[in-house]
Amino acid sequence: MEPRPGQAASLGQLDERHLIRPRVMPPLDPAFRPAALAAARFFERVRESPSGRPVWLAVEQPGGTVSHHESWALAEGPDAASSARFVERDLKFLLWSRGGSRVYVDGPASLVAALTRHFTADPVGAFDAGALGSTIYGAPFEFLAAPHSEFPGETAASLELGGHLDGCRIGFDLGASDRKVAAVVDGVVCFSEETSWDPRHQADPQWHFQQINESLRRAADHLPRVDAIGGSSAGVFVNNEPRLTSLFRAVPRDLFESRARHLFRELQHAWGDVPLVVVNDGDVTALAGAMSAGVGALLGIAMGSSEAGGYITSDGRLTSWLNELAFAPVDLAAGAPRDEWSGDSGVGAQYFSQQAVARLLPAAGIDVPDDLDQPARLLELQRLMAEGDARAHSVYETIGAYLGYGLLQYARFYRIEHLLLLGRVMTGSGGDVIQETAQQVLESEQDQSSTHITFHTASERDKRHGQAVVAASLPRLR
Repeated sequence: MEPRPGQAASLGQLDERHLIRPRVMPPLDPAFRPAALAAARFFERVRESPSGRPVWLAVEQPGGTVSHHESWALAEGPDAASSARFVERDLKFLLWSRGGSRVYVDGPASLVAALTRHFTADPVGAFDAGALGSTIYGAPFEFLAAPHSEFPGETAASLELGGHLDGCRIGFDLGASDRKVAAVVDGVVCFSEETSWDPRHQADPQWHFQQINESLRRAADHLPRVDAIGGSSAGVFVNNEPRLTSLFRAVPRDLFESRARHLFRELQHAWGDVPLVVVNDGDVTALAGAMSAGVGALLGIAMGSSEAGGYITSDGRLTSWLNELAFAPVDLAAGAPRDEWSGDSGVGAQYFSQQAVARLLPAAGIDVPDDLDQPARLLELQRLMAEGDARAHSVYETIGAYLGYGLLQYARFYRIEHLLLLGRVMTGSGGDVIQETAQQVLESEQDQSSTHITFHTASERDKRHGQAVVAASLPRLR
């Protein structure tokens, strides 16, 4: 799916009086206004208003997985338009966290009409509708007004993936700036490697095939045989097929459908049709936390070229949810940075990734050459941090404040008892600053959430290579 030009949503920006100044201010972004704080206060006011009424939302995936969420709106008055904007932000979060191509809404007629216009006429809403309809699920995006009593009941599909350590396995992790591979024998890593690459600008799927296959071959050289292959990759995957991922953005649509979409089945066939499973890198992050800590109700966040999210249920299972938190709103400020792919503003990709680092370097007074790519900018930040540079510290502190308030937002949609953070941005002492600042936010805003989150840490090696190793455990041997 092609990026759309960024522009303000047709529902408009929220009035400043509805936005809440955070207690722990990101030092490099004083305009930041957390979505979690604003929504909590606004919906509390609406619930107390005579014209306030609950708004029920549901999203449904083809195949029947259904998720519900309760929001609130004013049926009339000067703040009715603000209601529509808040509800749209909640629906946006529900769509990208749970996934689905059919939306049910039970709310005031004016709200339903505004949301319908948003997903059809506005470029930001149309991106969501197109991505979640034909691109990801291969189905029309449907928007249905119905009484809550007529919504399909909530259902959740859990996946029995991961935790399989027997045999000789290869695991790989594909990011936008590097790919990693690991060879694992009965749970013991005997080889791992990281290779820089730039797949986003390669239009030929054969190039992607050869690059990934070369990493698999190098890992196989350290194994007596290959029993299974597990993969972690940026983007949305359904049945081992990439549906929406930046890695193939340069591939023309017709060539994507005819070749790139089936690339991993082609790789599986090239390796003797051994069991092969590929899932989103956020899911593997969450699985890594669950396997190492032995806990559930765990959210995993990988801060790499973009943000990846994954979730493990309280009974230790992956779900069929999307968990594409890169597109989920966390900031409601009028001047929030805009995601160049979806055209939306204030969404996770600009706050929990190398994109956030690149955006914050100038604000910190750190000058880097214009032609330096984002991974190199992060390396420069890490170098300055290692030297004790206060400017570098302020970048990590800002991301940590973003994360703390982002977790308050995530806790509105997930039951989070545990958290694991991975990815290049978390590497080095700066990762410690991010975590410490996020914990400070949660302590300072305790009156906004009763959520208690236990942070889990990973070794420096696991922050970079852990996803490839855990990915190797995804397939069950035949």
